[in-house]
Amino acid sequence: MKEGKAGTASGVRQKPETTTVQSIACGGTGGDLTAVDARDGKIVRIRPVNYLDTYTEEELAPSMWKIQVGDEVFTPGYKSAPNYFALAYKNRVYSKNRVMHPLKRIDWEPGGDPAKINAKNRGKSKFERISWDEALDIIESELRRVIDKYGPYTVLCIGEDGHRESKDLHAGGGMHATLMSKLGGYTRETRTPDSVEGWYWGAKHFWGSGCNKGLGMPAPPQTGYNPWHVLKDISENSELIAFAAGDWELTQNYASQMWSRLLKFWEKIGKEFVVVDPFCNYTAVCHDTIKWIPILPNTDAALDFAVMYVWITEDLYDKEYIATHSVGFDKVKAYVLGEDEEGIPKTPAWAAERCGVPEWTIKAYARNRANKVTASVHFSSGAIKGPYSHEPGRTHAYLLGMQGFGGPGVQQAFMNASLIGKETIARSTSAPFTSTTQSRMFYPSVQSLPRTMVARALQEGQVTWWGSPCIVYVDTTEQFQEFNYPAPADQGGSKIHLLWSEKPCNMSCWDGGFNYQDAIRSDEVECFITNHQWLENDSLFADLVLPVTTCIEDDDTVGASMVVSMRSAALTPSGCDRVGESFSDFEIACKIAERFGLRDEIDMGMSYAEWHKYGFDQSRLGEEISWEDFQKRGYYFPHQDPDADSVLPGMRGFYEDPESWPLDTPSGKLEFWSDALAENFPDDFERTPMARWITGGPKSDGWYHDESLWGERCHDYPLLLVANPARFRVHVQGDDIKWFREIETCKVKGKDGYLYEPIWINPDDAEARGIEAGDIVKVYNDRGTILTGARISERVIPGSVMVHKGSRVDPIAPHLDRGGSTNLISPTDQVSKHCKGFAVSGYLVEAAKVEDAEMNQWKTEYPDAFARDYDPAIGINYRSWVED
Repeated sequence: MKEGKAGTASGVRQKPETTTVQSIACGGTGGDLTAVDARDGKIVRIRPVNYLDTYTEEELAPSMWKIQVGDEVFTPGYKSAPNYFALAYKNRVYSKNRVMHPLKRIDWEPGGDPAKINAKNRGKSKFERISWDEALDIIESELRRVIDKYGPYTVLCIGEDGHRESKDLHAGGGMHATLMSKLGGYTRETRTPDSVEGWYWGAKHFWGSGCNKGLGMPAPPQTGYNPWHVLKDISENSELIAFAAGDWELTQNYASQMWSRLLKFWEKIGKEFVVVDPFCNYTAVCHDTIKWIPILPNTDAALDFAVMYVWITEDLYDKEYIATHSVGFDKVKAYVLGEDEEGIPKTPAWAAERCGVPEWTIKAYARNRANKVTASVHFSSGAIKGPYSHEPGRTHAYLLGMQGFGGPGVQQAFMNASLIGKETIARSTSAPFTSTTQSRMFYPSVQSLPRTMVARALQEGQVTWWGSPCIVYVDTTEQFQEFNYPAPADQGGSKIHLLWSEKPCNMSCWDGGFNYQDAIRSDEVECFITNHQWLENDSLFADLVLPVTTCIEDDDTVGASMVVSMRSAALTPSGCDRVGESFSDFEIACKIAERFGLRDEIDMGMSYAEWHKYGFDQSRLGEEISWEDFQKRGYYFPHQDPDADSVLPGMRGFYEDPESWPLDTPSGKLEFWSDALAENFPDDFERTPMARWITGGPKSDGWYHDESLWGERCHDYPLLLVANPARFRVHVQGDDIKWFREIETCKVKGKDGYLYEPIWINPDDAEARGIEAGDIVKVYNDRGTILTGARISERVIPGSVMVHKGSRVDPIAPHLDRGGSTNLISPTDQVSKHCKGFAVSGYLVEAAKVEDAEMNQWKTEYPDAFARDYDPAIGINYRSWVED
């Protein structure tokens, strides 16, 4: 911590400002460094860090990577480029939505008596302030009660291990699991491969798990995939950058402005850009050289098959590569040409009817890709998150394979593979360089549940699934394993009756949010605890809410490693006083553990300073900087490996010598047809051994989804909703930042003064429904209704509407919400029968103007919902839900 000069105001000498370095990001792995200036324990401003204030150019030189094409150079620079989310974080710390004290739902009492837990009132009744002693007494008694009655696995530990604050020792989301592991066990809620759904369930069966390692984990040599220098290779060799399923201008929300800077660099060196998206997203808007191809949501596979048709019939693909590097192409070729049992050629005309892209555009796109060295770019490795997303996940991969995947410039780049250089001391490509609590967030458990199946488990009492997606860095064969809840009784398995969530965002970040609300309103859930900084989403449905510090308030260490300009390790001491009576998740776990005589097993008897030194010693930082120097400087950038240029980028090893660099598929090659899928799931007509055009159908015929314009439900719900990530938040994080909400495109002010989440609707669709700009619009299907504000624009394709996902819920009544969170009305069934991921985009809805009579009826029926305190600057807030 540094002190600045004291200033004067009206002749009164002010106390000097203090400055701390912080690593603020909402991806959980740290961001570009920021300087937090404070006075009297309060944040004054947050700004970038000038590295030359701490290091000389000579000292920084070994850490600086460089990409040079012609006279243009792309480097990190000597000043950090924090994401705008971090620069506005003062708004988050001092939000009127901060949880200041422990809270208890006013009509809930511990003990498990249905008459006293009033489960049906979760999300309806308000909270009252209680003391920490009372909160700890309740938690201790409830844990002892449910463990004695049902066993330890009755506690479900819900942890938002990805989209959370960046913390290390103080645990951005997961110390409850550490504690419960000391109390005998718990049920683990496993995270599905959310940002890589289509790729995980689809493309892994094409190219194996090796490419997955590009998410951050280093690939073993036999997989042939290495993430180093993929962006460098694209910069030097690619001619066309094809953006599919992603908006790279939004990725800076996670950690830094690196992607924005990279796109500008690519523009300067003459790259051609094409964006395929139902919405003309911010990447397309911000860059003049980008061509936008509007497409109906969840129809990418049809477009891809038509591209393949053009390539095959016009001899525009790499036949030699296909012959030597793949198996099963003949089956896909027959399917595309209509020479199989289906007999339907996948021509551009066929695709145009399905995806909404004109036939001539499809042909031009196909020929342009074929005639240029093309790199495929995704938001996060094929982030198509709709029903049957494994199909476009595979077809996107097929296109790369047909162009010689791994060759110079023929690469896949995505958000998590943001590695340009190769550091000399990296422990891995994803974990921070200092490691204390991050690696201890979750302990093995004999009982688990995928996050997408919690609601069903509560409602049905038992569930079965295949492939436990607890981590995406696994061998593909893991998807063929069957899992069950509850676990066998002889292993201690039991039903869950207590939910404990840290960083709660299940209902607004995952699938089937309204159904999740129904499930936790069940008497089966006897106690629901959340630890959270802000009173929002799942916390509104909790019985106990514990106040938590923000990352700026903690004395911590953070290693920034994903989507940053330069990966770093930093000491991040407290930058301001704590708000209210908040404690970190680590401290809360220690307090509860003390009640059970287990505190030493949580904090190991170490002070924060000792933990920081322990983390340093566990890392490889000591190979390049001493602990004393690290303490003095406060942060460090690992040196670049001088031999990094000899490392092959991406799939180059496999491209050059597939025999020496085999993939970990059964054949060692790219598999257009997967024998493994054929053997393990021979009757699965939703995910067959090769990609197909899958639209779904009625449940009576065995389909999981009927969410296309070619089924039955589209007659009632004729619009396809695409739920893109939001520019001004990451899921719900940042939805209360008032500086962002002042921006016109962030919210739509209704005539009632409420700031609604925008629905982007094409003028033709708006006119057909009598919707005008600024109208309050209900978006609905058979799963429920959310309210939005109309923004009419040709930036969205006709037949589709776009609502950014992740806004805060504001419940009016069951299955009726004012906040506009699309996840509430997304499908409750997962990707498909054997793929327990989530489908949160590309599904059917209808939109209609909310007339005054309907709004007045709601106000009459649900007066309490409309009487909540509403702050025009941030919306619903702490005072909306807490008794005076």
